Formats: sequence, structure tokens, C-alpha cells
Amino acid sequence: MASTAGVFGNRCRALMAAAKTSVTSTTAGSAAAKTSGRRNGILKTQPVSPALRQFVGAPETSRTDAVKKVWVYVKSKKLQNPNNKKEIYCDEKLKTIFEGKEKVGFTEIAKLLSKHFQKAA
Repeated sequence: MASTAGVFGNRCRALMAAAKTSVTSTTAGSAAAKTSGRRNGILKTQPVSPALRQFVGAPETSRTDAVKKVWVYVKSKKLQNPNNKKEIYCDEKLKTIFEGKEKVGFTEIAKLLSKHFQKAA
């Protein structure tokens, strides 16, 4: 098998551009600026419904924090279905935020919690 220098000669080097090191430092700097600034989207703290307020223990929370607290509660009470880890058995406390359902799927959690967050005006 021939090397690329043998096939293309020295002309191959002219086709490759030099890597720019300043681009990576600028990109990393702008990413740090975004995360340290204002929180948007699912990271934004918002007022929540009375049911979720009682579950979370705070009048405002972000969507990600609400999901995390649900998972901490599920793990501590061992409410996850051992045969199907994508399924959660709801006790009375979870039924108040999950519309009284007996079981909730992993993918349903965010959808059911979104009803408890007030829409921005």
C-alpha cells in the first residue's frame, strides 16, 4: 500500500489548511459566558402549582430541578418497577402531581410536570 506522499507527491500538503487555535479558545469562552449568565429554557426558575410546590418545597423551581427531585424521591422510596426500570409506581404523594395515575412511564414525567409550571406572559 502506497503512502499519500507517494501517490500525491508533495502537492497534498497544499490542500490541507492549518488548524486555527484561536477558534477553540473563542468557542470555549462564549460557552462559559452563556452558562454563567441568565438561565433560560428548562433551567429558568418559574412559579409552580400548589401541588408541585408542596412536593418540591419551594414556590419556584426549574424544570430540571423538579425532575431531579422526583427521581430522588422515587429512588429513596424504591418506587421504580424492578422488571421495567422505565416505569414508576406512584404513591399518594406522586399521584398529586401525576394526575392520580397508578404508574407513570419514564418519558411521561416531563410532560406531566409541565402542566404544573405557569406559562410566561
